[in-house]
Amino acid sequence: MNATTRARGKHRAARRPMLAAPSAAAGRRAAVMATAGGLLVSTIGGATAAHAAPVDHDAAKKLSTVDLGALTDQARTALESAPVVTVDAEATMTVEKVTPKIAKAAEIKAAPEPEPEPVREVAPSRSAERTAIDSSSSSSSETTSEAPAAPAADSSRGAQVASIAARYIGVKYVVGGASPSGFDCSGLVTYAYAQVGVTSLPRSSSEMYGSSATTVVSAAEAQPGDLIWSPGHISIYIGNGQQIEATRPGGWVVRQSAIWQSSPTFLRVTG
Repeated sequence: MNATTRARGKHRAARRPMLAAPSAAAGRRAAVMATAGGLLVSTIGGATAAHAAPVDHDAAKKLSTVDLGALTDQARTALESAPVVTVDAEATMTVEKVTPKIAKAAEIKAAPEPEPEPVREVAPSRSAERTAIDSSSSSSSETTSEAPAAPAADSSRGAQVASIAARYIGVKYVVGGASPSGFDCSGLVTYAYAQVGVTSLPRSSSEMYGSSATTVVSAAEAQPGDLIWSPGHISIYIGNGQQIEATRPGGWVVRQSAIWQSSPTFLRVTG
């Protein structure tokens, strides 16, 4: 045997792990060491618990990446001679199953359900509130600012006034006249109403417009006997767009004519 062979044998003997057989004094005590993975398992007297030492992951990683083709015969022999883990045949391991009874005794509780996220209430828009308030205010203003309903017309009295005025068609126009011998525009009105007992009308057309004895009505509400006022002139409405008036432009006489005034005001005699 040459020197090289003796050195190799010594090296192999030095690297080979020693496994001690259990003795009677140890009472079936076995110790097993796995050098390849760094794992130490001990079983004492048929104990059911195994204790593992931490695994050197870096060593295991390095071992898994070894190129076996590049190893020398000496290194390959060392890897093949890795110790075999031996466990006592009478050793047992018990795995306890977790039953509902055990879970109840251990007060194992299921994880609580996650609480729902709070719902964020969106504050109402200030502009929307202002719009609603403005709309409410404007509708209230419109309701309160509506013109009061026109007083009901006395159709019988209005018809009498229209009939009386028609009797004087053709009478000459006289400035300041208020009798059948001659009328001006306001004189004809006061005379016709005086015949049905109304003596509260002022003498001039401008005074009749602002008098407490008259009320403004719309053209659609106008009835026979209502007055048609325009600046400087007044006449008696007889219906169907017709009027009776004492006029100078119309020939200086009392006449019946279509309404010619531009945007006239209709007045109802209430006094």
